[in-house]
Parts: sequence; C-alpha cells; structure tokens
Amino acid sequence: MCHFHPRGSLTRRSFVTVSSVAAATLVLRPEEIVAGSSVPAPGPMLDVARRAERWIRSLRLETEYGVAWPWDAGHPEVTASLYTGTAGVILFYLELYHATRDDSFLAEAVRGARELASGIPESGPVSPGLYTGLGGFGFCLGETAATSGDGVLRAAANRCFDLIVESARSVGGGLGWPTPGPEDQPVEITDIVSGAAGAGLSLLYAHHRLGHGTARETAVRAGERLIALGRRAEVGTRWAFYDGYNRWMPNFSHGTSGVAYFLAQLYHETGERRFLDAAVSGAEHLDSIAAAGPDSWRIMHHDPGGEDLFYLSWCHGPPGTARLYYSLAKTEADRGWMDKVHQGARGIVDTGIPEQRTPGFWNNISQCCGDAGVAEFFLQLQKDTGDRVYGEFLDRLVLNLTSWSTTVGDGTKWVQAENRVSPEELKAQTGFMQGAAGVGSLFLHIDAFQQGREPRIVLPDSPYTPM
Repeated sequence: MCHFHPRGSLTRRSFVTVSSVAAATLVLRPEEIVAGSSVPAPGPMLDVARRAERWIRSLRLETEYGVAWPWDAGHPEVTASLYTGTAGVILFYLELYHATRDDSFLAEAVRGARELASGIPESGPVSPGLYTGLGGFGFCLGETAATSGDGVLRAAANRCFDLIVESARSVGGGLGWPTPGPEDQPVEITDIVSGAAGAGLSLLYAHHRLGHGTARETAVRAGERLIALGRRAEVGTRWAFYDGYNRWMPNFSHGTSGVAYFLAQLYHETGERRFLDAAVSGAEHLDSIAAAGPDSWRIMHHDPGGEDLFYLSWCHGPPGTARLYYSLAKTEADRGWMDKVHQGARGIVDTGIPEQRTPGFWNNISQCCGDAGVAEFFLQLQKDTGDRVYGEFLDRLVLNLTSWSTTVGDGTKWVQAENRVSPEELKAQTGFMQGAAGVGSLFLHIDAFQQGREPRIVLPDSPYTPM
C-alpha cells in the first residue's frame, strides 16, 4: 500500500452506469509466449493495450470542457491526479497514439487534457506533488501539448509550474511547500508522490521541456532544503516523510531512496558536488539496512514495526529503490551501483512471485504496488543486458497479468486490491499507478521494445535514458 495519495478534485456526476461482468479470461494464451524470449510475439501486446482502452472508453464522461474517467468503475467520482485519475489516463492515450498513429487516441488525450486544465486553480497555495498535485498536471498537459501542438494546453502546463513556484516558501535556507499536518501544524513533505522530491523532478521537466524561466532555480533550492532535512543515521543519511512522522519508510515513493534520487538528478543537472554527496549518503544508509543475501537484496517497508515486511514493486520495493542506484551509476559506475540494481532484481526473483504472492505483493497488479511495476523494471533490465533470466521472468509476469484480467464486452479490466491492509476491497480502476491505464501502458512499452522504438512517455522520476 502506498500511503498519502488523496483523490484529487474535479469530482463530477457520472453520466453512465457500469454493468458487472464476472468472467475472467486469458487475453493472451500461454502458447503465444516465445519460450526464453524477453517478450511475447508482436501482436498480442498491442491487442491487450487496445482492449484496456476499450474498457476505459466505456466509462468516459462527457464534461463541460472535455472528457474524464471515474477512477473506480464502481463509483462515479472523477479525480485528476497522475496516481489514480484523469492525468494518468491521458498519458496512456498519448502512448497508444504513439504506438498506432490513430488520431482518435490523440483527440481523446486532448479532450481529457482540456478537462484537466479546467481544474487548475486561479491562485495558490497549491499541492506541488508529482503524483497527487500540480506537478503531475503540468507534466501531463506539457506532454499533450508537445504531441498535439496545442498552445492553450502548453500555456496551461506553464501555469501549473507558475503556481508551484509561487507557492514555494523560503525555509531554512532553501525552498519548501509547508502544508497543514497533525493538529494543523505545518509540515514539509519530502517524498516523490506528494512532496518536494517529486515537485522538484517535475520542475526539472518544466525547465527542459517547456523552457520555464524559474523552474530550475526553484528545483535547486528545493534540493538545498531537502539536504537540510536529512537526518544522520548510524550509517549515512535518511529522510522522513516529514519531520515528526512516526515511522521511517526508506524506499522510493515516500522515503530515503526517492529523496536521494532527486538529489542525484540535481547533481546531473547542476554538477554541484553537494547534491551527489547527499545522494550517496542516502544510498549508503540503504545499503546498511538491506536484507542482503549472497547476491541479492530487499529493503524493509518501514521502521519500527515493518522490519520483516518487504514490498516488491515501484513504491517500496527494488523497482523503485534501484532508480537511485541506476542514477548514481551514471556518475560513479566504479562503485558498483549497477551491481546493486541487479542484486535488487535477484531479490525479487528469489521470492517466487508472481505465481506465489507474498505479504508485500498481495492481489495488486498495478504500476505502483504490483506486477506491472515489477514488469517495467525487468523490461528495462532486459533492454540493458539482454539477459535471458530477465526475459524469462518478464514472460511469467506477462502471463500472470493476462490471466488476472477480466473481459467486459470487447474490453479488458483488472480487478485488484489497491491497499495491502484491506485486501477484501476489490476494485476495477482506470488510473496509471493503480489501474488499467498503467497496465495498458506496460503492454505498450513491451510492444515498443518488440518493434524497436522507444516509449513516448517517460515520467519525471524515471532514470531510464541512454547511459
């Protein structure tokens, strides 16, 4: 379970009802997998993505400004966030357009982006987060504008980043975004999902993609504040979700590896050694707490009380945490950082997933917490290395994802439990980090690899560019 991803604004009345269809079917037959290859044969991957789109489209809502999609097929609520809402579905449509050159997919992305832009507030303060706030809005709008050439959407993207910059406050020699915390006391959230690390990554995107005039400076000063918020551990440095939070979550979405990853990216941006030193100190702390075998590692979910709980996907597992090592390897390859990436992968394989589920790998198949996030990691490793072991494990993940799917008319959905602590709460979700848009995007990424092209959408927290 990833904590602290509140549903966004833009709640609207649903204009559709969804019928319940319970027939679970295999979308891709096992015999269609090429034994020992990194991916199945070419046709099925794009077909799965198209079927996911048809199910998402069946839920679409016409709005005053464009279109939107409920985050959960069983409820009419529409949210805006990149994590579960409209922004993530738009990115899926952009990737689908890139794969097919079908103008109807681009038109749908533009309609969704216009609806998203209608929810940008007139003034701050705002939530700057990448996955739950305006950082994600700005990224989505910027990518849609870049693909469509829509100047209005480009202006809306820049407006998102204007508001993030305007909402930043001078704190302790840097910049932060204080927000009401327990008992309405202000806290500074540090993380990738909703806090300063994710906001900083989105600002670097705005600088490079949109030419935003003050985004880079704001990101640098946010990094300065995050260095100050680091706390010395027995080995290295660690970061809390916010000062005073009652547990330490060391992994990517809410903890040390995500903050250190942003600082490593700031080093690549600026060449300033202080950012690299802080990132390395975070990585050294992670090494010191890893549950390591002879050639593998995993890092606990939280401390205290979660020392024996190991998540396996993007949020709190090796696919997310290894992004820090991957980034550091671009600068300090001689320190064996890529060896850590591969050890994290082996730590996943050793658990017996996906056929066997674990306490940290429950009945969730999405990009954040489940099979899709793990598959994205192994797809990247297969691209980097061509290692047969990674390809065979990716085959198993793809088979599991397709066997988990449910056919609804001519579309496909995935029913899952978003949260580990409430596995009985099953939902068919539409979003990117939780739902069909993210699963469909994975299949598009595999299809892209098969066809020899690069993915269209690379999120601001991804290190996966040519080394």
